[in-house]
Amino acid sequence: MKKKFRTEKDSLGDVQVPQGALYGAQTQRAADNFPVSGYRMPEEFIRAMVLIKKSAAEANRDLGLLDEQLAAAIVAACDAVSGEDFAAQFPLDVFQTGSGTSSNMNVNEVLAHIAERDSGVEVHPNDHVNMSQSSNDVVPSAIHVSALLAVRDDLLPALRHLHRQLCDKADSVTDVVKTGRTHLMDAVPMTLAQEISAWADQVESCRERIRGTLPRLAQLAQGGTAIGTGLNAHPRFAELFAQKLSANSTQQFRPAENLFTAIATQDTAVEVSGQLKVLAVALMKIANDLRWMNSGPLAGFAEIELQALQPGSSIMPGKINPVIAESAAMAAAQVIGNDTTITVAGQSGNFQLNVMLPVIAYNLLESIRLMANSARLLADKAIATFAVKRENMERTLARNPILVTALNPVIGYARAAEIAKKAYSSGRPILDVAREMTDLGEDELKRLLDPKSMTSNSDH
Repeated sequence: MKKKFRTEKDSLGDVQVPQGALYGAQTQRAADNFPVSGYRMPEEFIRAMVLIKKSAAEANRDLGLLDEQLAAAIVAACDAVSGEDFAAQFPLDVFQTGSGTSSNMNVNEVLAHIAERDSGVEVHPNDHVNMSQSSNDVVPSAIHVSALLAVRDDLLPALRHLHRQLCDKADSVTDVVKTGRTHLMDAVPMTLAQEISAWADQVESCRERIRGTLPRLAQLAQGGTAIGTGLNAHPRFAELFAQKLSANSTQQFRPAENLFTAIATQDTAVEVSGQLKVLAVALMKIANDLRWMNSGPLAGFAEIELQALQPGSSIMPGKINPVIAESAAMAAAQVIGNDTTITVAGQSGNFQLNVMLPVIAYNLLESIRLMANSARLLADKAIATFAVKRENMERTLARNPILVTALNPVIGYARAAEIAKKAYSSGRPILDVAREMTDLGEDELKRLLDPKSMTSNSDH
């Protein structure tokens, strides 16, 4: 069936737009100009822009710049878009104009169309929906708003959940002593709880670092308009807008201390991305530790057994792989790559405007989403559910020559090294070899070589 079109007009002339589209000429031009990747601007970013438009309409109304009927129509349109699935009305590629003007006009046109259709009054996308605004302050503000809300509502709760699961798991295995490892080689003993506590501390430290970025994300470029001077915006607009947005989002926002900085740079986005990279590194370390500890089940470490979630091979029956840990590691790799993109984009603040805003928004929000989802999956399908293979840990620990380290203060390093070498070459427990090669009594050797006593600095 032949697709139907209608004619829309902008400052460059007529444009053919699909008959059922809620957007207009500028959106269509951008859709035609940028068939680059198929990646769309994230839903969280569009929602943030709609929140901005709603808050701006309310501020302009209170300042006497927008009449009550027009403001009500725009606010109602914003509520409609927020409450329904309008994904098809925001079709633009991430790789568009660097200011994000195309996406700003996409939102302006959709809201104007809905507002006019539902209210019966004429609503203009630029004059009314975009009043007191510029793409140059809307898009940077939307990056901050969308990232802050995603961190607040998704990532921080996910990290809190992962931390809690790690702490609970550690509490359940305080009596399990195992071989520590450095350089992937046997080292002195530790408890499994101590090993897990390091993961928990990593996660909590990452959560605190990310929380520390929120005050800067809460500072917005809105009110600076084109380059930071606030041209065509009321002098009180920035402050009043921030109040409206704070009420609409249940999150405290305020105008940036320097609107020129807020428009020309994306330093805060780079900072947040950097902290997400730290989190990605932490989750990859935890995921890889889980994979090593799960390795086997016969020829690996086999210290734990991760939950069997799906067959691991199309050719080897019975093979089970650590799929959640692998998924988390891949997500972490993506976030590390996203950080490089954001770093390059962040330095593209040429004079008064950064010109890589859409790709910053896309990658930042993807990183937040990937880390939140991976944290939850690790918590629920790896940490909470893995079984401990105590017998395997005890067997390898008893034969670990590095236990002899505890004898250093009594017999000296050189003599202890001889004992370790003989124990290793003969495959015998260190206790048996030490009994033969020292004058220490049985009880004292057992006390000194007790693996549990080596896991703490306390006197035993």
